Amino acid sequence: MRIDIVTLFPGMVEPVVSESILGRARARGLVDIRVVNLRDYAGGKHRITDDYQFGGGGGMVLKPEPLFAAVEALRTPAAHVILTDPRGRRFTQAVAAELAQVSHVILLAGRYEGVDERVSAGLADDVISIGDYVLTGGELPALVVADAVTRLLPGALGAEGAAERESFASGLLEPPQYTRPEDFRGARVPAVLLSGDHPRIARWRRVQALWLTWKHRPDLLAAATLDAADRGWIERFERGETPPTDEAP
Repeated sequence: MRIDIVTLFPGMVEPVVSESILGRARARGLVDIRVVNLRDYAGGKHRITDDYQFGGGGGMVLKPEPLFAAVEALRTPAAHVILTDPRGRRFTQAVAAELAQVSHVILLAGRYEGVDERVSAGLADDVISIGDYVLTGGELPALVVADAVTRLLPGALGAEGAAERESFASGLLEPPQYTRPEDFRGARVPAVLLSGDHPRIARWRRVQALWLTWKHRPDLLAAATLDAADRGWIERFERGETPPTDEAP
């Protein structure tokens, strides 16, 4: 897979994509992440990429010419062009999985007050928002998308099936996780996790995932795949019951 991140501030992006899972996946050839300086595609002596808004208003707006020029230079037949913008569709794990099937993604990181409307209308195939808040630029959203998509690529996480066990992959939040020591300042690891009984551990983790999702993100339950046992636990939570904390139910 190839991911191009087009930005005015490549120094914000390159260090991130060179480290950790992104860096390892890149080094192993699982993903080809390229950081592209938008200013390289701006015309004129001063390579200007922004200008004042028509009609007045505070803040500068990214010009369409350099963004169109960059995409036209980078585009391949399979390219999917994404503009990061607060008005876009909400980025979710399902969207990440959708994009992981694309062979070439071009991410356009917005800046300043916004981007000329002709970019979203005539250049971008997709507009994505990572949440309802304001950032100083689109570099962080572009990195969020690149990270979430890359970790879904086969081999990126090392352990086979690791991505399928994470939060949101099953529609639920992840259950609690523990490591050594078994007793830390009086707080002990739940006994079930030390039992070696994998079916019991799986049941405990499922109930804990249901409980945490019901408690913190009940909106996720509407789209989650639930069986009769799952729904039974949710009914118990709604009656005020809580799951066992240290033994399998």
